Amino acid sequence: MCEKPLMSLDDLLINDCAKQIIDGDSLDVMERRAYTPPMCEVFRNGPTALEPQNQYRFDINVAAREQLPHLIENRVEKVVTASGQQVDGYSRPRTIGIVFSGGPAPGGHNVIAGLYDAAKKANPENKVYGFILGQDGIIEGNVCELTDERVNQYRNLGGFCMIKTGRTKIDTRTKMRLSIGTCKKLGLDALVVVGGDDSNTNAAFMAEAMKDEGIQVIGVPKTIDGDIQVKDSEGKSLCAISFGFHSAARSFARNIGDLCTDGSSDVKYWHFCKVMGRVASHLALEVSLQTHANLTLIGEDLAEYVDQERVEKARTEGTVDYTAYGMTLRHLSRVVCDAIVRRAAVGKNYGVVVIPEGVLEFINEVQVFIIKLNTIISEYNDVHDTDFHSDFRSLDDKLEYLRRLVRGIRKMGPETIWNARDDELFSDIPEFFKAGLLMERDSHGNFQFSQVETDRVILELVKDYLGILKEKGRYKVGIEDTYFTNTLARAGLSAESYGPVIFRNYGVGRFLLVKEELISLKTLKQALVKAELMEEEDPVPAAIIKIYEKSVPNLKVQTHFYGYDGRGSDPTKFDCTYTYNLGLTAFSLIAGGSTGQMVGIRNLEKSFESWEPLGIPIAPLMHLEERGGKMKLVLEKSVVELDSNAFRLVKAMREKWMAAAPGPDRYRKPGAIRFRGDLEEDKPMTLSLNSL
Repeated sequence: MCEKPLMSLDDLLINDCAKQIIDGDSLDVMERRAYTPPMCEVFRNGPTALEPQNQYRFDINVAAREQLPHLIENRVEKVVTASGQQVDGYSRPRTIGIVFSGGPAPGGHNVIAGLYDAAKKANPENKVYGFILGQDGIIEGNVCELTDERVNQYRNLGGFCMIKTGRTKIDTRTKMRLSIGTCKKLGLDALVVVGGDDSNTNAAFMAEAMKDEGIQVIGVPKTIDGDIQVKDSEGKSLCAISFGFHSAARSFARNIGDLCTDGSSDVKYWHFCKVMGRVASHLALEVSLQTHANLTLIGEDLAEYVDQERVEKARTEGTVDYTAYGMTLRHLSRVVCDAIVRRAAVGKNYGVVVIPEGVLEFINEVQVFIIKLNTIISEYNDVHDTDFHSDFRSLDDKLEYLRRLVRGIRKMGPETIWNARDDELFSDIPEFFKAGLLMERDSHGNFQFSQVETDRVILELVKDYLGILKEKGRYKVGIEDTYFTNTLARAGLSAESYGPVIFRNYGVGRFLLVKEELISLKTLKQALVKAELMEEEDPVPAAIIKIYEKSVPNLKVQTHFYGYDGRGSDPTKFDCTYTYNLGLTAFSLIAGGSTGQMVGIRNLEKSFESWEPLGIPIAPLMHLEERGGKMKLVLEKSVVELDSNAFRLVKAMREKWMAAAPGPDRYRKPGAIRFRGDLEEDKPMTLSLNSL
């Protein structure tokens, strides 16, 4: 056999095939960079101006009026074509800064690209600076001037790699003073803050503080959670979804869709998939629509649960059972167990469950713990001017502190909020969950649900209850009738003789269920002896043992967390177009003299020709909310509305998608995010459904 001569390393390195591989740019990346998203019509008509939209009304919080007096009267502004002197104002030279704040979301680079293109088109002398590593870059003056080369390198690509991001907030007088100093040193006319609800809240306070300095501040709504959705007090939609949601949901759905395929191929695993969404279940809802997973938990739905049986029992006793309102951890585990048991009964000892990471926040008992512990930790830090987690490093130390509160050895006030009942309930939950509830809070004082093994908490309870059901003989794998008949026929046994003894539904239905009382080979043998199908001293026929063992469920679980992969995915065409136009809108708001406004595009649920770029006032949207044990002004998050078309459809299809019946599963293959061709969906499914 003739051996092929080995290519030298020098020749290999200059080979066209090898060069294409080691170059680092795939064909998809090159195509993405070359793509120019379409612009809303108003941006194709030259310079723009702003037109106040007085038809929108907001319920203004008293605290917002007091703390943001210069912004509270802001109105919604529509971007329109400029005329006359407005053209000169649009084209005057400007220096603009932009900063990413918080976790990445697909499409952020196109916000920069849209802002940069609009600024350079309005006046080639305009400068755009990017602050490095989030708002630390503003405080510390860590900045770079953006150029064609730098911006073009990241067009239509995922991540916040161009200028990086961070989680620092400009929330003290010192930080604000340093930030103003940086902006003045650079000669900034305006600052654009790209971030979530906290970041846009921060942008409003920066706009208030910088107004007298002549520096405009504009916010851009970003979060893959999809929980920034803005409506006025009459329900008129101004911002239907934040950017990054569609891309992340598609990324998660592709992976979870593959698990659906794996499950129905290997037929032995239950895949528990936790997806990001701390406060709202929008991602879980979208993934459910995309994949038709067997069971999807929607936190907002669980919070509205009412145990009618307990309500009726209390009514007949002339009392009110307040614990009947709202889902408990125990009942949640029963919901999951029910799906597993029912699918097993028809031979499907596998499936896919989708869980939002914040599902525990919708469980009453857990929410009470979180609120109380947040307050305890915050008050400890304030009183002692130190850090609770530094002073009590181990779980045992933290638990002992709580016990001392109960015993009155430590006092937080006239009466501690942590009582003996709390301590008793807390002692019943698993150790790892206690550790999770007592973990360090994030920089905003929020409980970090992404760091808690939500799926594990539920799984532990599920496994415990399935064990009970297994012992009682209620959790069985259904045996297909033809399989039973053929197995016995090959062994020379009569299916008609053994079937009625072994199965509780013999002759009824396609899948046969072993009787509940047959919970071991010993009880099986006793039943066969009693039916005179064998003698006491005889061994159970091998074919019967095979059938019985096949009916005994063996729960095999795989857990998955989908979060950071979706944050870093490349944007869909929808998000590419959406974010590019958000960047264009941001420049129009700056050119129009706005400050304290959040960029928005109305009619996202409609065709692209109907999109309307807007400036949305942030201050009127803010309300008081508990953060880190204190009431603070924040931009309100939007949760899944239970009367929305998207949720109603998922609820209506639950039984069909659970597929706890003979026949094929109802899984849907969402496919990968495509950038080529015309087959890519043009918007999130929840957006399309809710616009009907």
